[in-house]
Amino acid sequence: MTDFNYQEIDDVIHSRIRTAIMAVLISVDEAEFTFIRDKINATDGNLSVHLKKLEEHNYISVSKEFILRKPVSRYRITETGKKAFEEYIKKLESIIKQ
Repeated sequence: MTDFNYQEIDDVIHSRIRTAIMAVLISVDEAEFTFIRDKINATDGNLSVHLKKLEEHNYISVSKEFILRKPVSRYRITETGKKAFEEYIKKLESIIKQ
């Protein structure tokens, strides 16, 4: 494992919740906040913080609207996010293979 450089791992994705969010979003076209929350078993507040961080790095995008006076947020992974997540997985796989 002499070739492994931990600094090559994407710090934005490398969090349990953010990794889970990215895994959910890469497998769907888009997902509502409540769907993501229920899939990864996170609290609303904790999930919001992690979604915001991914959004700030352009890994995900959000659209917001009101349906029957209720706010609905939908998230989708961006091309930047797809590439970053695929690279992240490749890095992890290369560590495991060593």
